[in-house]
Amino acid sequence: MGQGDTGIRAAATEQPAASHSRRGAVVAALMLSMALAALDSTIVSTAVPQIVGDLGGFSVFSWLFSGYLLAVTVTLPVYGKLSDTFGRKPVLVAGAAVFLLGSLLCATAWNMAALIAFRIVQGLGGGALQGTVQTLAADLYPLKERPKIQAKLSTVWATSAIAGPSLGGVLAAYADWRWIFLINLPIGALALWLIVRHLHEPVRESSGRRPRIDWAGALAVFACGGVLLTALVQGGVAWDWLSAPSLALFGTGLALIGAVVVIERRAAEPIIPGWVWRRRTIAAVNLALGALGLLMVAPTVFLPTYAQAVLGLAPVAAGFVLSVWTLSWPVSAALSQHVYGRIGFRNTAMLGIGTATLILLAFPFLPYPGEPWQPALLMLLLGGALGLFQLPLIIGVQSTVGWEERGTTTASVLFCRQTGQTIGATLFGAIANGVLAARLGGAGDLDAVTRALGSGAPAEHVRHAVADAVHAVYLGAAGAAALAFLVLLFVAPRRFPVLRNPGD
Repeated sequence: MGQGDTGIRAAATEQPAASHSRRGAVVAALMLSMALAALDSTIVSTAVPQIVGDLGGFSVFSWLFSGYLLAVTVTLPVYGKLSDTFGRKPVLVAGAAVFLLGSLLCATAWNMAALIAFRIVQGLGGGALQGTVQTLAADLYPLKERPKIQAKLSTVWATSAIAGPSLGGVLAAYADWRWIFLINLPIGALALWLIVRHLHEPVRESSGRRPRIDWAGALAVFACGGVLLTALVQGGVAWDWLSAPSLALFGTGLALIGAVVVIERRAAEPIIPGWVWRRRTIAAVNLALGALGLLMVAPTVFLPTYAQAVLGLAPVAAGFVLSVWTLSWPVSAALSQHVYGRIGFRNTAMLGIGTATLILLAFPFLPYPGEPWQPALLMLLLGGALGLFQLPLIIGVQSTVGWEERGTTTASVLFCRQTGQTIGATLFGAIANGVLAARLGGAGDLDAVTRALGSGAPAEHVRHAVADAVHAVYLGAAGAAALAFLVLLFVAPRRFPVLRNPGD
């Protein structure tokens, strides 16, 4: 590193998780695993009509997405701790096996309830894929080379997430919706074979005592996260916010938070150790990337509807307006090392999120109805700004801990980002629906507008209402970006306390 991060702690001897001759095969496996996890978060969306037509259960189909998301999110801290205790390989192999089992079961589902249950099984494996892949990427590469692998993973994630709906639609239309899940089997099997054959982790020094697993803490974290995320995902959708189910879930969630704190304080090897929040660097990155998850909801969820309803674009063209940030984000992320090598991790991230704040604030000032290239240009710039923001924080925080803490640290960062996305979907959905209701005289919401797009262009007053609603969402996203900037300014240390390892 250059002068930006000179607060270096004593070096800890750390060998790469695989030799250079095997590293390429392992990286290929990581990219395949990341593609599976990213695809499965979006690929089902365009096949819903075919799935509902075959299995029924329209009233509960949203749980196809919510169940998967909940399972992935609440298992991240558990898998992070397990990977620090037993190694990355067994956790990744077990997670991939569970994910593939869930995929096979989904393809055999006989009704909507079974499909939802099997999607949750998929999510239980998907949590291991997401967290362990990011951790292994840091294990495989020394600090100066980590931007390369992280940029590759970012490209795979962004491309897969954007391509998911199109691929799902093609498979549902020209084959059968069950192939959405069956396609995972050969890809996942190849990734699993590469991991088993080529990933050889170095033997770690044993402390002489048998590892103790905090099963009580794992169960409490799982229950707490599941209850609170269910309340956020279903509140205002399946029931009113102030209804008995909503209040009961939030009350139960608060009680479980207290139980988690008590259990984790008493545990010898807690799933969520206190140092995750006591160390300024990790706490600041967790909060900042939680804000990133929140602000990302604005473009990913609301921009396609804006492009169709306001700009009058077809679904494919609307998807392109969003997808252009997948071009600039990985490029910016890969080049970020030249910036943080000079000014440090924190200042680079502040530069990125500060720029992102200005870009998000510019969206409401676009002319009405405007041209498609205008929001596309903003998305291209936003991708570049967020590449400067996210990657330095992930690499920086992973570089402040040793191997034995890296899985837990990475999982906490991803957990906060996922939770931010869940909160963002709830918060911004309420904002958008509130603006629409005000503009349309108390009738209508964004879901109704989205469904109506299939029957033709909306009326002019509806187009104006959608534009105002999405503008309000982007202002909220700018507020989230500003919050991340303030967290880095006042909470994060000026220089990350980086550990120097051989090869860095």
